Amino acid sequence: MVLKLSDPLLHLRTINATDEESLCQIYSSTRTEELDQLTDWTATQKNVFLRSQFVAQHAYYQNNYKGAHFWVIEYGSQIIGRLYLDTHYEGTSIRIIDIALLPEWRNRGIGKRILMDVLDLAKSMGSSVTIHVESFNPAMKLYERLGFVLVSKTNGVYHLFEWKATSPVTRQNITSKQQASHDSRTTAFNGR
Repeated sequence: MVLKLSDPLLHLRTINATDEESLCQIYSSTRTEELDQLTDWTATQKNVFLRSQFVAQHAYYQNNYKGAHFWVIEYGSQIIGRLYLDTHYEGTSIRIIDIALLPEWRNRGIGKRILMDVLDLAKSMGSSVTIHVESFNPAMKLYERLGFVLVSKTNGVYHLFEWKATSPVTRQNITSKQQASHDSRTTAFNGR
C-alpha cells in the first residue's frame, strides 16, 4: 500500500543517486545544533563528520530495511525533506524509519500533516506505527499529541514510541484542539 499525501502541494518521490547531496544536507540539518553545543570543531571538521555519519546511516537504512520506501519530500520540484517508511515492518506494523525537513520548512505543520497521513494509512491497514525519537528531539511533543505512547528507552537517548490504530486521536480532534488553543490565545491577547 502506498502513502497518499493529503496536501496537494507536497509530493513523495523515491530517492535516487542524484539526491545524495540533498539527503546529506537534510541529515546534517538535524545534527547542526547538537554539534554546535558539543564540539569546538571547525566548519570543515563538522562537514566531514556529518558526511561520514550520513553515509553510515544511509547504508544502514538501505541494508536493514529491505522493501521500505525511501522518499524525498518535495514542495513543487524543490526537495524539502525526507521520509523513510517501512509499511510492513516485521510483518505487523508501520515503522517510520526517519522523517526530517530542512530548517526553513519546519514549524509550518508540514511534518504533522505527513504524520497524520501515515496514521490514516495505518488505520486503513489496521496497523500500529512505531518510531524511534532521540530524547532531545523537539518533535517528541508532536508525536505525543498525535497519540504516540512511549514503549521503551535505549541508552537514555532513543525513545521508542508507538501509535495504535485504536488511538482516540484523529485528524479532526487534533484540528479542533489547535483551534481551541488558538482561540484561547486570541481571547487572552484581545482581552488585555
